[in-house]
Amino acid sequence: MLTLLHTSPVHVPVFDALRDREHPGLELRHLVYEELLARARSGGPGAVGPEIAVVLAEAVADGATAVLCTCSTIGGTAEAYAAQAGVPVLRVDRPMAAAAVAAAPGRDPVRIAVVAALHSTLAPTADLIREEAEAAGRRVHILTVPAEGAWKYFEDGDRDGYLEAVAETVDGIAGIDEVDGIDEVDVVVLAQASMADAAARTRTAVPVLSSPVPGLRAAAAVALR
Repeated sequence: MLTLLHTSPVHVPVFDALRDREHPGLELRHLVYEELLARARSGGPGAVGPEIAVVLAEAVADGATAVLCTCSTIGGTAEAYAAQAGVPVLRVDRPMAAAAVAAAPGRDPVRIAVVAALHSTLAPTADLIREEAEAAGRRVHILTVPAEGAWKYFEDGDRDGYLEAVAETVDGIAGIDEVDGIDEVDVVVLAQASMADAAARTRTAVPVLSSPVPGLRAAAAVALR
């Protein structure tokens, strides 16, 4: 059984639909702990480590053979407790990060824009991309771009407003003056799983990557071994 650790209930139907479409028969169990994100935003991702350890232990006791964390802010912390949990613990955004590093094979360094509606997600995602780049032997240049104001739409339950704000941010990257040596990018990464559907609303010609599909695919492969 694959257990998914969420920090918002909006992810439950999304991942159920992906399972039904791509992995029929895969047993999923959802755990939603909204308070983990709130505490990680105020105290840093490491602050919720002990709580995540308890959640993982309970998931394993209930039959989880693997755990997928769908929150990019706490994903790295969850991964760090895999050995203690005794089962694979994956973060949903790792396959996306690997795909971003593999983009533009003729480019050195790869120029990657990370878009997030929460500032607390930008650094963990950028760190993950650097980790994947080091493993792949590639250099990356990362531009972090907050989707200012988008999270308020999410908190208010305005999905269309949220996705439009994210899409506008992505499309606006082409008009950003040079920042940290980057004046154009090779690929855009949507740092949070909740942002995935914004990709279809963008008008940019630059590839826009999201995490739910590749993340669930990787976790399903592990859980079904």
